[in-house]
Amino acid sequence: MLKQGKPKNARAKRALDKRAPHEHENPKMTLFVPGNKTTNITKLAVKDLAILKKPLCMKFTQKNDIHPFEDPSSLEFFANKNDTSLLVLTLHQKKRPHCLTFVRTFDYKILDMLEFYIVPETFREMQQFKNKKATEGAKPMIAFHGSIFESPNETKYTLAKSLLLDFFKGQDASGVDVEGLNSFISISAEEEEEGQSAPQIHLRVFRILTKRSGQKLPRIEVEETGPRIDFRLGRERFAEADMMKDAMKKPKTSEPRTKKNIDTDIMGDKVGKIHVGKQDLSTMQTRKMKGLKRSRGESVEEATVVEEDEGSVSEEEPPTPKKGRF
Repeated sequence: MLKQGKPKNARAKRALDKRAPHEHENPKMTLFVPGNKTTNITKLAVKDLAILKKPLCMKFTQKNDIHPFEDPSSLEFFANKNDTSLLVLTLHQKKRPHCLTFVRTFDYKILDMLEFYIVPETFREMQQFKNKKATEGAKPMIAFHGSIFESPNETKYTLAKSLLLDFFKGQDASGVDVEGLNSFISISAEEEEEGQSAPQIHLRVFRILTKRSGQKLPRIEVEETGPRIDFRLGRERFAEADMMKDAMKKPKTSEPRTKKNIDTDIMGDKVGKIHVGKQDLSTMQTRKMKGLKRSRGESVEEATVVEEDEGSVSEEEPPTPKKGRF
């Protein structure tokens, strides 16, 4: 790891502050690193993926003897030196032909990685599609087709979905401009079957066309612009539980502050709880009655005795009827 010394001037200080953790992180940069041996297919695939990723990418041209699953220290050094969160390593071996290794880092340490093997028979580069391409740097729409990506357990396909989402995500946007939605990425895979080989991942890129329909809403059509890549999945390395927990941690200031004892029910109404202190019932005002009054010089005990005597009526003497007006 590179040593982080004290900045010598204002420019170096701004560079260190830019690398420091922020409440709202910068968009993830991707570094394309060629391995010791590559092929023309991997070069063309990296070229097209870099076009889709622009301007959030960097490319190395010199080959590097790197084996990420045996010794990832070189990738960690490149990630720290170039301040990149994602790396794509291109390799070609007899056991692993046309391999793209997607690597994700946290705090310039390897978090997880996965190997994608390109199927050369179905590969078509972007130049083979003779049509207009999507706007460079536009935020694409991404769709995953197949329940294999939605497994509750951690599998290669769920890891592939997470890595591809981070790769094509681009910059965070607070709003959406409909006219800017002109790129669509479709990633699909079939269901797993017993006794059959693992399903391939099909990557397709389309341009969205809006045409007149004679109504208020336009008619939407898609046109494939490339690249067209089919992947087979290879070796994987899942993230450690403690490291993933630290990577997913959010600062307290990023979450909106909630008021105590205030909630919203199912109907959307605001409901609150009020905590009342201990009440003194001896001073509570009751209903006023003449029979409960006492005279000015009479004590409380004498008043209660008089009230009890007045309230008890003997059986021998019937109560006198009350006089009324007719």
